[in-house]
Amino acid sequence: MKYSQINSKLFINNRKNFASKMKPNSLAVFNSNDIYPISADSTLPFQQHRDIFFLSGVDQEESILVLFPDCPKEKHREILFLRETNEHIAVWEGEKLTKEKAFEVSGIKTVYWLQDMEKIMFEIMTQCDTVYINTNEHYRSNVDVETREDRFTNWLKEKYPAHSVAKSNPILQRLRSVKNPIEIELIQHACNLTEKGFRRVLSFVKPGVMEYEIEAEYIHEFIRNRSKGFAYTPIVASGNNANVLHYIENNQQCNAGELILMDVGAEYANYSSDMTRTIPVSGKFNERQRAVYNAVNRVKKEATKMLVPGTLWEEYHIEVGKIMTSELLGLGLLDKADVQNENPEWPAYKKYLMHGTSHHMGLDTHDYGILTEPMQANMVFTVEPGIYIPDEGFGIRLEDDVVIQEKGEPFNLMKNIPIEADEIEDIMNS
Repeated sequence: MKYSQINSKLFINNRKNFASKMKPNSLAVFNSNDIYPISADSTLPFQQHRDIFFLSGVDQEESILVLFPDCPKEKHREILFLRETNEHIAVWEGEKLTKEKAFEVSGIKTVYWLQDMEKIMFEIMTQCDTVYINTNEHYRSNVDVETREDRFTNWLKEKYPAHSVAKSNPILQRLRSVKNPIEIELIQHACNLTEKGFRRVLSFVKPGVMEYEIEAEYIHEFIRNRSKGFAYTPIVASGNNANVLHYIENNQQCNAGELILMDVGAEYANYSSDMTRTIPVSGKFNERQRAVYNAVNRVKKEATKMLVPGTLWEEYHIEVGKIMTSELLGLGLLDKADVQNENPEWPAYKKYLMHGTSHHMGLDTHDYGILTEPMQANMVFTVEPGIYIPDEGFGIRLEDDVVIQEKGEPFNLMKNIPIEADEIEDIMNS
């Protein structure tokens, strides 16, 4: 891994918290992701399943974590199953976790090779009543492929049909949404790498540059600072491309007088950052662009203040919509009749801001969190209002990542990343 080793206290604490939520005499199983094939012998780069990483720190394929807090045999209360490593694998694929290294990474003492999994599982399944299976219940989830986790679950339920089945996901949704101080440090580090990339781009952009060249500047800066790269597919959208919310082609020329909307973020140690900035290709906003830019920035600042413990996500977005409506009236994009005659299910402001303003962030860019439950301290949220005006050929979105505090305004993890229009212009013209 490119990243520095994470303190195993994080994973020990995460397992302790998960185990405390389990039913008596129950067992939970978590699998790594597959390495997904492309064609011939080509594969996609491996990405670890965030749940097994959250609970163990293990960041390699063909790994299984088992938690059985009430197991009669103490050494089987936490078990890692790993693919056995050897000299041949080390030569052809690189170093894999040894049992000793796995303990150092995870804090788990009992490590078996995968070849022993069925035998050990039979022993411990005879000792438990309930088995927790791990399903993906994220509100944005849309998965067509059968995952390694799915295959294991099917095998387990067929092999042991008499056991009660429980779900890990509701526990993980709550645990993963509230960040440990070590996690916040890792997210902060990812945000710091994003800052490095953005400052590099500010000195690079000029009329005639291609969107993909900007993308290349970011990835260069991220990788040279021990990131695997982007936390998600980057958006580098010049001119009217910014009005396509998930524009990822990044293949057009950036022309004088246009704006570029850049939704990019570095990952670090599997943790995400998520930034959006909109900058002028020529290094100077025109009067209209600046007016809309400042309106979006004002909405972002006011929306940020509302991210406090006890806030409900749905009510928060209603309040942000009221602030955005006021700004759109000031810009002449809406009039009073538009607001008076609006459909409550699709308010007038939605013509210019179609997406939500905030989402949980962490190991996943759209991280776990139950949206019907009140916000809590140490949750990390994005704040990302935008105004999109196809008729005028530009769209503006601004986005920071913030940590909810026990008292007061959230802490902005991106407070050092330039965002004020004057500062953007000063850096681009220095």
